[in-house]
Amino acid sequence: MKHRPTDIRLHRQARMLEMVYADDEAHRLSCEFLRVHSPSAEVTGHGPGQEVLQVGKEDVTITGIEPVGNYGIKLVFSDGHDTGIYDWNYLYHLGVDQARMWQTYLERLEAAGHQRQG
Repeated sequence: MKHRPTDIRLHRQARMLEMVYADDEAHRLSCEFLRVHSPSAEVTGHGPGQEVLQVGKEDVTITGIEPVGNYGIKLVFSDGHDTGIYDWNYLYHLGVDQARMWQTYLERLEAAGHQRQG
């Protein structure tokens, strides 16, 4: 995989997952952001337009990180969600495109009549 991190650090108190890359580039992603952008079918659905908006994930934490082959990790969240496999390229994409993706998520929440509690 092209964007494999050289180090992954879970900052429990800050509820952030940090990926560090060989060129010293680093991305810090909140547990909430990772949870609502899980690549699992529960979140993405089974095809375009079937995405399921995740709400009430403000306080979620990561309770486990499990390697998946040489291509990614499985994150275990405090709400019991553990079915998404985050491959290295997807994690890198989340880091690079975090601001736009977060704004889109907030707009989707608002359009659906939900408000973040944090």
